[in-house]
Amino acid sequence: MRWTTLMMAAAMVFGAVATTTATTATAAVRVRAVPAGDQPPYPYADCLAAAKKNHETADHAKWHCDELVKKGWIKPPQTQTKAKAKPKPKAKTKK
Repeated sequence: MRWTTLMMAAAMVFGAVATTTATTATAAVRVRAVPAGDQPPYPYADCLAAAKKNHETADHAKWHCDELVKKGWIKPPQTQTKAKAKPKPKAKTKK
């Protein structure tokens, strides 16, 4: 009888420790705090600046950043289209 009681107590302690450890481990993973501006995708210009800082050539830096865009780590570059300039109306001259 004494042996059975000892084994039951050991099983309950082991179960409590295992549950606490698992809960603590998952809680530690979820608590990771990262500032909102420090998460991907990062700006394309920052990628080019970092590549230049690492002494990459311009062609290699563009290729490297384009590959990171495909993976979703970098925002695609903004295409800047110039709006067509409307011709200015000619001033009317009096004759």
